[in-house]
Amino acid sequence: MAKHSKEVQTLQHLVLFSLLLAIVVIGLGAYTRLTHAGLGCPDWPTCYGLIDVPQTSEQIATAKQAFPQSPVEPSKAWNEMIHRYFAGSLGLLIAAIVLFSIKLRFSKNTKINYPILLPLFILLVVVFQAALGMWTVTLKLMPIVVMAHLLGGFTTLCLLFLLYLRIKAKGVHAKGANLVDSQLKKYRRYALLGISILTVQIALGGWTSSNYAAMSCVELPICQGDWLANLTFEQSFDLIPPSKESYEFGHLAHNERVTIHVSHRLGAIITSTFLAWLAIMVFIKARNYSIKTAAMTLLVLLIIQISLGVSNVWFSLPLKVAVAHNIVAACLMLSLIALTYKLKNNSKEAL
Repeated sequence: MAKHSKEVQTLQHLVLFSLLLAIVVIGLGAYTRLTHAGLGCPDWPTCYGLIDVPQTSEQIATAKQAFPQSPVEPSKAWNEMIHRYFAGSLGLLIAAIVLFSIKLRFSKNTKINYPILLPLFILLVVVFQAALGMWTVTLKLMPIVVMAHLLGGFTTLCLLFLLYLRIKAKGVHAKGANLVDSQLKKYRRYALLGISILTVQIALGGWTSSNYAAMSCVELPICQGDWLANLTFEQSFDLIPPSKESYEFGHLAHNERVTIHVSHRLGAIITSTFLAWLAIMVFIKARNYSIKTAAMTLLVLLIIQISLGVSNVWFSLPLKVAVAHNIVAACLMLSLIALTYKLKNNSKEAL
């Protein structure tokens, strides 16, 4: 039993570390995108055919000969490769989690059914995420691929967090421990709706970023000038764009970028209003301290995220603020998942 307990702790630590690493990867992905380093390496998974970045004069000369249309920019190339190193490390950790989960699930010493399908699904998501990373380079930052890559990173993070919550509950034999008052159960449905709304808003943020529309509106609360006359939805959300040699720095006209930006802002208003209402109502009605804390955490992160969004416009998209906007969005989603998890009856078997 002592050996089994140690294995459970190892699995918990692996998932927790992977969870933290996934947040770092999301931050590095945002940093790479915002420093225009998405094409810092014109090939994948190597960089100009190397496992690092061309540094010597001979390596740079060879890189220029092999990729004449992509001059070597070491700072951008390093940003891209560091992101790949961390993403690759996360993939290896998730593979280790799958192996540990299989070992625990079929161990003769355990009477608890530890999750197995969820780790396997996370591994499949990571494999597809790697393919999206490759297509991001080979398709020259096509907006739909860049947005999908962003959503894939968020999906990986959220699934790891869900796995952590389930393993933690199983580890302490917490079956049925999170039963909540019947009057709060209806708010679980609202929390699930909130996850859907926040997912759409994150996708809008990814579409805004991948189409370089973040600074298409430079005034608050909505946009400068006659912004209503600039709105055009005809091509602003076309998922398959016209063929281009590269989509770096965007391919849409100003009016289309304004439309995307305004849509993201309106989505932010809807999302913020709904999540604020949910957090406040749950906090007022809950008698459980843990649920109250989760609701308050959600509200605090929401306020921080709104402040960062406003700062992005007010201060013309500072790099640190823009990266923080991505990371806090991830934390906001995790806090909403945590609240949803606490609001549900925890008596079902893990997948």
